[in-house]
Amino acid sequence: MGSTFGETVLSGSLALAIPVAIIAGLVSFVSPCVLPLVPGYLGYVTGLSGSELSDGRRGHLALGVGLFILGFGAVFVSYGLLFGGLGSALREHAELITRILGVVTIGLGLAFAGWIPGLSWQWTSTARPAVGLAGAPLLGVVFGLGWTPCMGPTLAAVQFLAFDEANAGRGALLSFMYTIGLGLPFLLAAFAYRRSMRVFGWLRRHQVALVRFGGVVLIVLGILLATGLWNELIAQMQGWISGFEVVV
Repeated sequence: MGSTFGETVLSGSLALAIPVAIIAGLVSFVSPCVLPLVPGYLGYVTGLSGSELSDGRRGHLALGVGLFILGFGAVFVSYGLLFGGLGSALREHAELITRILGVVTIGLGLAFAGWIPGLSWQWTSTARPAVGLAGAPLLGVVFGLGWTPCMGPTLAAVQFLAFDEANAGRGALLSFMYTIGLGLPFLLAAFAYRRSMRVFGWLRRHQVALVRFGGVVLIVLGILLATGLWNELIAQMQGWISGFEVVV
């Protein structure tokens, strides 16, 4: 079991892809369609007012946010399963398709950074499930489905990596890591509401730079995929860790 675990988690491909997936989730969080609405999300999934959020009912907050994350995580993981499964089914043509997806990722990075005139990812859904804990998972699902046009560039990059993995399970793992990157700031905001609002104020003031950084990350990833350098890096990392053993 330990050997299998080590091979799965420490494979060169995942060792590179997991940090990218987490960063993509974090960048999605600071995007214009998520960060400004965080207080509203927290109030909606908990049924608490702004003053009640500030008073720090942490258990209630954590439960509501956890259910919300579970909802959109289920959507993203299902995407990963689909793309990973497609990669496995199309393994014979995977190299060509990966290069094409790399070019698409470069375009998505340019768009996300705001360097394609007239293209904006600031889009929101009008669907509103019930307020409170009971509606939190459903709101998470709506968030995962409805906000995809806004988070599309970063989420698509993760799914392209899932395709490159050519394995449904690994695709699901990468999508889970994306969910961690996107969901962790929500949890931090729930546990330290007042302090986090000050931090989010700083993030909003530097939002353009942060989003452009995310766009640059996508562009670099796209270049690596399109040129085949991604697979070369994977091969090198597999050599580095081939002698490493994980005790589990």
